[in-house]
Amino acid sequence: MLIGLLPVEGVAGADMDALESFVARHYECEVRRLPDLAMPADGYDTHRSQYDATALLKAALAVHPVETDRLLVVTDKDIFIPMLTFIFGQAQVDGPAALLSLARLRQEFYGMPARRELMLERARKEIVHELGHTFGLVHCADKQCAMALSINVTNIDIKRDALCGACARHLADRLEALAG
Repeated sequence: MLIGLLPVEGVAGADMDALESFVARHYECEVRRLPDLAMPADGYDTHRSQYDATALLKAALAVHPVETDRLLVVTDKDIFIPMLTFIFGQAQVDGPAALLSLARLRQEFYGMPARRELMLERARKEIVHELGHTFGLVHCADKQCAMALSINVTNIDIKRDALCGACARHLADRLEALAG
């Protein structure tokens, strides 16, 4: 399996290095970092002072290399979808792409001192969550499972960067089917 890692312009290289290493280890696969994606012209909503997650995913899918099995788009921008005030990420269930925003995973977003390791821990959990959706996983009732719904960072902090037994079995089945 090959996962493409697509940074949106402005994401720190050190953060991308850490995320790339995690994805390769966690999924035991090849990870290919792609050239930075420019923010799409229709990506910023001036009324909300946020970036449109749907526009970002659409722009990413337009440059999605066909040889990658999944595409993980990473941005530092605060993102939204029309029906929600904000989101940490978005994914196409059973689709090729997922999007992760690091903005609200950072303590600085909430006016607190920076804690990079905490941000990376939260990012790992949300990567497992968003990529899980691309493999057909849905939200899990186990609050510690990475597939649990997160509506705030406290929910993320409760989770592990791993799946519960049931979600792990479902993912294993899906990965086996993709490989076979």
